[in-house]
Amino acid sequence: MTELRTAVSRLRRALACHPGDFADRGIAEDELAALAAMTLTGVPEVRRLRRSLLLVAGAIGSISALGAALTELRGAVELFGEQPR
Repeated sequence: MTELRTAVSRLRRALACHPGDFADRGIAEDELAALAAMTLTGVPEVRRLRRSLLLVAGAIGSISALGAALTELRGAVELFGEQPR
């Protein structure tokens, strides 16, 4: 949980510092807020974590300045294991 909390915080800070404006910035900010809330309420649902990760990744797209923080978030989500099929 600590890794997820740290990764969410890092990406939120990186996004807040990013000077550019883009169409889906609000989506990324909302999903990161939802992820931050999940880290405070116990063990989150893996399906919800993965959905949020996909929305954040889609929203920030190819903004290379956020790539390292997004990779860290992905790694933290993957620590929760595979999504059941």
